[in-house]
Amino acid sequence: MSWKCLAIGLILFFSASSLSLAQRISGSSTFRIEDDLEERIFAIDQLEFYEDTSNLLDFEDIIQDRFQDQFRIRPDFDKSNFDINHTYWVKLSIENDPNSSKKWLIEFYDQSIDLLTAYLPERAGGYRTVLLGDALPFDVRSFKHKNFELVIANETEGISNYYFKIRSSQKADIRIAVRSVNRFVYYALSEYFAYGIFYGMIVIIGLYNLLIYSAIREVKYLFYTFYLASVGIYAMCVDGIAFQYLWPQSPGLNQVANGLFSYSIVLWAILFSIKFLNTKNRSYTIHVILQVILVLKTALFLGGFLVDQKLFEIRFYDVIPFFFIFAASIHIWSKGYQVARFFVIAYGVLFLGVTIKALVNAAIIPHQTLLYYSLHIAFLLEMLLLTFALADRVRILKDNRDRALRRTIRQIETNAELKEKVNRELEQKVRERTSELEQKNRLLEEFARQVSEKDEEIKRINSLLDRDNYKLKSSIRESFQARLSNKLLTFEEFRKIFPDQSACLRYLEEAKWGRGFECRQCANTKSSKGPKVFTRRCSRCGHIDSVTAGTIFHGVRFPLEKAFYLAYNSITKHEKQTLDQLAELLDLRKNTVWAFRKKVAKSLEEVEITQPNWDDLLALQDFSST
Repeated sequence: MSWKCLAIGLILFFSASSLSLAQRISGSSTFRIEDDLEERIFAIDQLEFYEDTSNLLDFEDIIQDRFQDQFRIRPDFDKSNFDINHTYWVKLSIENDPNSSKKWLIEFYDQSIDLLTAYLPERAGGYRTVLLGDALPFDVRSFKHKNFELVIANETEGISNYYFKIRSSQKADIRIAVRSVNRFVYYALSEYFAYGIFYGMIVIIGLYNLLIYSAIREVKYLFYTFYLASVGIYAMCVDGIAFQYLWPQSPGLNQVANGLFSYSIVLWAILFSIKFLNTKNRSYTIHVILQVILVLKTALFLGGFLVDQKLFEIRFYDVIPFFFIFAASIHIWSKGYQVARFFVIAYGVLFLGVTIKALVNAAIIPHQTLLYYSLHIAFLLEMLLLTFALADRVRILKDNRDRALRRTIRQIETNAELKEKVNRELEQKVRERTSELEQKNRLLEEFARQVSEKDEEIKRINSLLDRDNYKLKSSIRESFQARLSNKLLTFEEFRKIFPDQSACLRYLEEAKWGRGFECRQCANTKSSKGPKVFTRRCSRCGHIDSVTAGTIFHGVRFPLEKAFYLAYNSITKHEKQTLDQLAELLDLRKNTVWAFRKKVAKSLEEVEITQPNWDDLLALQDFSST
């Protein structure tokens, strides 16, 4: 009986010792592989780690049994406690399940860690070393993904210990996810899809504003385009996308990219705000303060670039430029500048996003997915709101112009009414004076009667003169038409024939279809009215033809009556003018005049007409694009 008790005691003792040793070796943050579970995320305050202040320990030192007690969980440790001058050893224990139907891997979320050395247990014993980190070229990674991933072998029963050595020149957010490959693929595809939408919107909005700038040449749109480009590349740096796609073979850029493009954001944001809010004229004090902030931010950027790259990290003072832009826009809006209303909302959202991001980076508020991407969300909303702000600015300026035009029209109407009133008063005084004169001198009554008779005669003669005048005008118009064909019209005479675009279109319509319609697609001669004025629809094939189609005037982007005169001037014998004279006369750009005259000359050259007349110009086809 005593032997049995002794045996039972020894068994219990060794069982307890083995349990204690397994617990000590495996650690208290052991992850058990189960098919019912897709993933588990360990933050630094849930992991066992050791902070090597001497930076002298290697893997052979920390793998010893006597060292395992140094690995501890520190619930009060967060990213703000990370010391860039120390080495961190992290231990993760995983209880394997070879019968699992899933493949498993380990993922590090912080893609900004400079050097990450992973020690992976092997089936035959010992450990295999894998080097990761953004200080290494991107191609060394086994997974072409922005984060760092390692495959879990999961081939044998028992607990496997994984060790990680971490060194980083900036505060690292040590956060490890153990997840199935299916979960990783779904998560990665969803994340990259969201990135595609985000960066796609930046590209679309940027190109849209660049096209607006090319059309109207307002520098604020160029500043806004540069601002969007800076936001996009900075977000790519934060996400790790830039390293993957833009400079995979240049890891050194990872150390300066965040600081470079965060400075670029502030630079273009301030320049855009100065132009959009018109601070120089609306508040010179704000204008000077914004310039001072830009100078200080430039000095800080140069300090980080030349002295200490730790200055590139986002800190609480990075909120100051956006806060002041936000406050300045509120002040200018309160002074009655309605254009700033969407601008205020946009920078209010951005200021909130930057504040949350700075607090997350400083570990003042806990890490959450929504808070981590707060800056992305803020940038996206701000881009949309600033686009609305630019459109709203155009609308408000247009409304102000329309109101000014309506005031001018009302003033003209008032002046016309006043003129009518004065005329009526003058007529009344004339009648009164006439009555007085009739009473004083009856002799004038007879004269008035005679004058009345003469007046009737004059009216009859005037009627005859009006008819002759109409015939004369018709004769003059015919004369102008004849001189038009003979290339003898001056600019003023030409404008009398073609005063506006409608006159030109009517003339082209008569020249093109006056003798009958013929479809340019199927040669059909029957047509009906087209969907727009001066167009016709073929009754057979349905082709819609316009009066300018197939002529040298097709696709002209300036007033048609000016194009008519440019074409006429190229053949006229009366007034030969230089490009500068024509540009000034027609209020067009010199390049526009030159391009259209070249288009006419090329079309004439194609049909080999050396002495063209006006009708030849109307019959010309556009050969300039062939």
